[in-house]
Amino acid sequence: MSSIRPYASGVANYRNERFHNSEPSSTFTPTGNQTSILSSVLTRGRIGRPSAAIPLATPLAPADAGELAVTWYGHASALIEIDGRRVLADPVWSERVSPSSLVGPARLHPNPVAIEALPQVDAIVVSHDHYDHLDQATVAALSEHQTAPFIVPIGLGAHLRGWGVDESRIVELDWGKSTSVADLTITCTEARHFSGRGLVRNTTLWSSWSIVGPSRSAYFGGDTGYTSRFADIGAELGPYDLTLLPVGAYDEHWPDIHMNPEEAVRAHADLCRGDATHGLFIPIHWATFNLAFHSWAEPVERATAAAAAVGTAVFVPMPGQRVDALRPAGQEEWWANLS
Repeated sequence: MSSIRPYASGVANYRNERFHNSEPSSTFTPTGNQTSILSSVLTRGRIGRPSAAIPLATPLAPADAGELAVTWYGHASALIEIDGRRVLADPVWSERVSPSSLVGPARLHPNPVAIEALPQVDAIVVSHDHYDHLDQATVAALSEHQTAPFIVPIGLGAHLRGWGVDESRIVELDWGKSTSVADLTITCTEARHFSGRGLVRNTTLWSSWSIVGPSRSAYFGGDTGYTSRFADIGAELGPYDLTLLPVGAYDEHWPDIHMNPEEAVRAHADLCRGDATHGLFIPIHWATFNLAFHSWAEPVERATAAAAAVGTAVFVPMPGQRVDALRPAGQEEWWANLS
């Protein structure tokens, strides 16, 4: 914590050496006690796992980044192309998202591309320090194969420094603060979540990211519960042409910190200044790791239905698929019959 304290000095939501959500939030609801959660774990069986192999697409990486496109690698890992620049978000390439390589949530599908085969990117953004969003082995590989800066919420720099990332490549931001990369403005925006890689929680900040270029804009939600701050972000920085919003790992035990698919559709409208029909919504944070108690395909089944009900354009890429956000191809329901 001593390595984080100097960076957190003066931050409004940092008190008693901990970061806090601006809205009251609980990691677990009163009914979400350890006994009931353990019971859910013991009785879920294969719930949350696909019934067959998850199909993969071969990632396409044009020599020049597009006007607005996204390649989803699984879970929250995505490559966003915007106005000829590339931003890599929440990259996780390891087999497990856990302190151990032997136990913990394991991949349900291989990563569709080797990390050394990624195109050169202009920035790497990370939303928070949970293992399914910040991975030490992936950071080490990116440090070797990429030259882009790591743009992170306050406190995550301590992890990166400890893992050997050069100080010159680390940019730490508080909510509402921005940095420029080439002709992109990348703003650290609020999320409703928590942090921690062990027993100690909330010593580092969590965030979402606004990425705005000369012509196009994108919002990366990382991992978050629904919050009224989405509307504030949309009013200040939106409307967004592209949103990547988490739709999986929700449960009645933790509604404040993981939004459900219907809330994600509502968040898209909030981020687009109340216009549900503006822009393209890409569901993320599902399919790759089994982190809750819902069926494997339920997040996108519910998300696509909710989007259709309000006229929101949504595209569900298969892992590795590149989507032109301005001219998306026809949707193949590749997830059907896999739950």
